[in-house]
Amino acid sequence: MIFQVIAPRQFPDIELGRQRVAFLYQSKEAFAMTNRSEWLDQLKTDTGYAKVAGVELALLDICRYFHEAAGINGAAQAVHDLGKKADTRILAKAAGAYENTAVRRLGYLLERFGHFRQASALRPFADKAKSFKPLDPSAKPLVPELACVNERNSDWKLLLNVRVEIDA
Repeated sequence: MIFQVIAPRQFPDIELGRQRVAFLYQSKEAFAMTNRSEWLDQLKTDTGYAKVAGVELALLDICRYFHEAAGINGAAQAVHDLGKKADTRILAKAAGAYENTAVRRLGYLLERFGHFRQASALRPFADKAKSFKPLDPSAKPLVPELACVNERNSDWKLLLNVRVEIDA
């Protein structure tokens, strides 16, 4: 298990006993936009309380940095497990600070797993999109001729270029 921290500076990964901490860099401007106090939660630790991302920020971060969260299937598992806990008002406001593709990816996954109320809060972002983007931009077809055989999701303007699988 790796504890991942998004930070506005670059830090080397560290090990604390059996725990590993990985730092993901985010620009200072983006960090300030997304880490507003009303969107954060507190985590009780041995030495006090630490501020951590709320459910909504965690979901958006997972869909932004899905390549660090065990790929699209790891992100899908997190969305499946946490999606119904997201507050739609916070989700809609916080999504404005994220790339449109990450927001559409989250909306698609929320809808796919039956979290329709939360997905509907992100629908305006999909409506603004002008082009289709791949669900997983890093996935390349094994056979080049199959590159054009992507299913399109018109609601979220995504090319479904990978199969999403989770543990039920």
